[in-house]
Amino acid sequence: MPPRVTNRKERRHRDDLVGEHKISDVGQMVLACLFMAIWIADSFFFKRTTGLDQYMPLGVKIPLGLVLLILSGYLAKTGLSIVFGEKRQKPDVIKKSVFSVVRHPIYLSEILLYLGLLMLNMSLAAVVIWVIAIGFLHYISRHEEKLLLARFGEEYGQYMREVPMWIPRLRRK
Repeated sequence: MPPRVTNRKERRHRDDLVGEHKISDVGQMVLACLFMAIWIADSFFFKRTTGLDQYMPLGVKIPLGLVLLILSGYLAKTGLSIVFGEKRQKPDVIKKSVFSVVRHPIYLSEILLYLGLLMLNMSLAAVVIWVIAIGFLHYISRHEEKLLLARFGEEYGQYMREVPMWIPRLRRK
C-alpha cells in the first residue's frame, strides 16, 4: 500500500503532483470568504437582493440545496483523498472514481457548494460572486490542464477528449 501523505508541507514537494496556479489557493480563499460574507449579510441581515427567494417554495429549495451540498461534499472528499491521500510511485493521469466523470471534481465541488447555499437563500449579490468564482476556477483549471498536458502529453489529451471538464455526460461512450 502506498504511503499516506498527512500534511501540507509534504504535498508541496511531491513528484507525483503536477502543480497549480500560483494564486489558486489565495484566490479560492478570498472568493470563499467574500461569497460567505455577502451571502450571510444579504440573506440574514440586509435582505437587499433576496427578492427571488419568495418565488421558490421551501419544499423545493431545501431538498435541492441539501442535495447540492451533499454532492459537493462527496466530490471534495473523494477528489481530495484521491489526489492528496496517497503518494503514487509512478506519476500518471488520475482517471478513476470522480475523475472518470469530470476532469475537475474538486473545483466543481466548490461551485456546487456555493450553488447549494444559493438554493437555500437566493441572494443576487452572492450570485455575482458565484459567477466570478466560476470564472476564476475555469481560469485556474485551464492553467492546470496546460501543466498536465506538458507533463503527460497525449495521455492527458486523450483524457480531455473522453472526460468533460465540468458537466458530466448523461451517457458514457
